[in-house]
Amino acid sequence: MTDVARDPQLLKGVLPMLVLLLLTERESYGYELVTRLQADGLTDIATGTVYPVLTRLEREGLVTSQLVASSSGPARKYYRPTPAGAAQLADAVRGWSHLTATVRTVLDRTTADPTTVSREQEQP
Repeated sequence: MTDVARDPQLLKGVLPMLVLLLLTERESYGYELVTRLQADGLTDIATGTVYPVLTRLEREGLVTSQLVASSSGPARKYYRPTPAGAAQLADAVRGWSHLTATVRTVLDRTTADPTTVSREQEQP
């Protein structure tokens, strides 16, 4: 499979939902979330992308955290969704499902390959 360039703005919009989804599966600490996202296909995601999302989700009351001692180093901050986070996640999933259905409708209606736009079509 060929790597496709990912629009960082698309990831920015969907990352909080992905983080909440992963935390719904099981509570995790920041670096573990990064490795789980990488394993799921976001191979180029960096820790510097996930930690600000966790901070914002916690500030907004959508996740809670607790420090847990680690035998291999300093204590780790584990996150899990709050009831408000679960509600936010449900809304986000519904919104994402509606958006992707709309995008799929438009894409399916398109007959030309959008990557082969001719020079005449690109010029005003």
